Amino acid sequence: MNAAIDAVRVAGTRDGPVPVVVLTVADAEDVVPIFIGFEEAMAIARGLDAEDIGRPLTHDLLLDVVEELGGRITQVVVSAVEDGTYIADLHVATPRDDVVVDARPSDSLALAARTNTPIEISEAVFEDSRRDAEEFAELDDIREVAEYA
Repeated sequence: MNAAIDAVRVAGTRDGPVPVVVLTVADAEDVVPIFIGFEEAMAIARGLDAEDIGRPLTHDLLLDVVEELGGRITQVVVSAVEDGTYIADLHVATPRDDVVVDARPSDSLALAARTNTPIEISEAVFEDSRRDAEEFAELDDIREVAEYA
């Protein structure tokens, strides 16, 4: 299923504030929320904003290395949920072959945000994880929260 990053927000939980990347799915009203860490959330937001902060951070560095070696990130697939943990596959075209690399969804989405790479969600992940979009619409954007941190 075709997906896109709708927002990176902060949800209040009983354990305190937790960042969540909200994925929309084509032709669906529900969204898929993936709860992640603050650093990962900021990395995704920076990628969406195409923010250049000078020296490369980890995701920028990884992307630079892939491209310097002649590779290109072609797709991110959120493929499964195992014991509450999302699993993603990072598809990379290299000069020798196309490869699939196991990766955390947050890292994969940070790279997708920097490259406009297509994002896919398996139907099983969507069905197991779908939530009403209204639950996340009023949450604070990670950028707003970061301003006060």
